[in-house]
Amino acid sequence: MPVFQGEGMTQDQHAAQVGAKHATVTVVDARLPLREKIGYGIGDFGFNLYWANISAFLLIFYTDVMGLAAGAVGTMMLVTRLFDAVTDPLMGAIADRTRTRWGRFRPYLLYGALPLAVAGVLTWTVPDLDGDGRLLWAYATFSLMMLAYTVLAMPYSALSGVMTADSRQRTTLISFRFIAAFAGTTLVNWLTLDLVRWLGRGDEQLGWQLTMALYGVVAIATFATVFASTRERIQPLPQQRSAVRQDLLDLLGNKPWMVLFVLALVIMVTIVMRSGSLVYYLKYYVERPELTGLFLGSYSVALAIGAALTPLLARLVDKRRLMMWLMGGVGVLSCAMYFVPKEQIWVMFALNTLAGLLLGPKSPLAFSMYADCADYTEWKTGRRATAMTFAAAAFSQKLGGAVAAAGIAWTLAAMGYVANQAQSDASRLGIVLLLTVIPGVVALLAVWVMRAYPLDDAALARVQADLMARRAEAT
Repeated sequence: MPVFQGEGMTQDQHAAQVGAKHATVTVVDARLPLREKIGYGIGDFGFNLYWANISAFLLIFYTDVMGLAAGAVGTMMLVTRLFDAVTDPLMGAIADRTRTRWGRFRPYLLYGALPLAVAGVLTWTVPDLDGDGRLLWAYATFSLMMLAYTVLAMPYSALSGVMTADSRQRTTLISFRFIAAFAGTTLVNWLTLDLVRWLGRGDEQLGWQLTMALYGVVAIATFATVFASTRERIQPLPQQRSAVRQDLLDLLGNKPWMVLFVLALVIMVTIVMRSGSLVYYLKYYVERPELTGLFLGSYSVALAIGAALTPLLARLVDKRRLMMWLMGGVGVLSCAMYFVPKEQIWVMFALNTLAGLLLGPKSPLAFSMYADCADYTEWKTGRRATAMTFAAAAFSQKLGGAVAAAGIAWTLAAMGYVANQAQSDASRLGIVLLLTVIPGVVALLAVWVMRAYPLDDAALARVQADLMARRAEAT
């Protein structure tokens, strides 16, 4: 363990001394009420009415409905996400510094919902413009929607870090969140294309607009529920003041968070590449597009079951080791799908569903670890920036999703993809690789990344015991 020169103190001793001077005020409530867990979790049902559509359908909407070139769409998806490098940390900093009688994070869930609903409809609108005009429309509306998404998503994620100080309760709370998230994903994956047909009555463009308007109304109700049913218990002392630059420097000096930043990017590439390419896979390789709802829907149910099992798994296996086993299994299953002939529908179905089951605990585990990283920063520096921790992590996830979407679009363009036509052998091969080998290799890379994560259960227990002692002294 390193020693601070001239002070004769270990890093742990130094952190304890610093943290004692900058503790946070905490109302400790070891067990959260069930209604509060459900109320918090339902918010991610609303978020996934958008995120699941982005992951599964936005790319094919742009190429097959709006008529944009695949390569141009890939570039757009990546370029617009660079905007998040500014907006995500900025929103995190703003939320951390918000002071209202309702708390720091909850008010954003109330006031940011309507702008997101409007932006969602605009994003899935095909304007009466030429090709270049439609591409500019896509840039503008997608950026607007993701900005509105950020205004809600950053405070929502950070809220889980201040509702309770208990790590196990956080894991359970976040499991509720992702059960609801995957329920939203299931609904989107299973019903969206049918809703487009039913509401549009033959007009696909109108169908998408009305479907997103319906989802917007439901999302507004879920965000209002989060606001009304949750409580913020962990608050910084009034004298805690730190610049945004200091918050960022704290994160960059937080090794567990740095590992999770890379891990989130890698895992999101796996998830979005699999879900985004599956629509193309079934339409152009298997030539059974009517199976899209069944495959995506069952995949989402498997994700939800995996998320529900997370608290049990986390009690049995160290979170770090569990994440490695899960991502290793996803990598093997994804690569195995490459060897399945297109006639073997049920084998594909089984492998795809099993991969979803293993991916399900990923999100609850990762977001629980982000809250642990906020504790680690407070323990090490005496400063707490919960929203900034989650905001920068969310940027990593969105960047990973953008890299995956861009990778799909660029691969399709390079392989000669032509929308709504029979594909060449090269194009079909590219589509198969995008669903199987490429995300499989990326999942195996996540195992290697996770090896560097230093907060195993024993280390985290020491950090949180120390923090509880400081908080007790502060009160």
